[in-house]
Amino acid sequence: MTAFRFELDAARDPRVVAFLRAHLEDMHRVSPPESVHALDTAQLRLPGIRFWTAWAQDALVGSCALKTIDSAHLELKTMRIDAKHRGTGAAQQLLDFVLTQAQLSGAQRISLETGSQDFFVPARRLYARNGFVPCAPFGSYQPDPHSCFMSRVI
Repeated sequence: MTAFRFELDAARDPRVVAFLRAHLEDMHRVSPPESVHALDTAQLRLPGIRFWTAWAQDALVGSCALKTIDSAHLELKTMRIDAKHRGTGAAQQLLDFVLTQAQLSGAQRISLETGSQDFFVPARRLYARNGFVPCAPFGSYQPDPHSCFMSRVI
């Protein structure tokens, strides 16, 4: 498998903007509007959020972000792999990268929200294989039948 180049990203490159737009479109296609918690490009630039893109040469492969909940707790956001790279191990490489970044930041826990629909089964399996377990809603989230909350110690 190709090793990716990871870039701390300002989400301004047109390729990244289009990639994130497709992510939001997917989320709105499979989830009710009130259950879509994906961040847009402006939100990814807010304080307390670090956003990375993964590249294979000049091809955008994926994205991920960490949002600070508090000094010991981070949230994984905007984890997405380009459709051409799904099933290749790219998601694992991206998750390994972001978990390392979380650990280097000194956080003790990382949590995430993903969908409960069938569309999200591969993501939930990936997270479970990497030690994430179901948890209660965290941060400002409320219980939602369309959301699956997961967390793990890092």
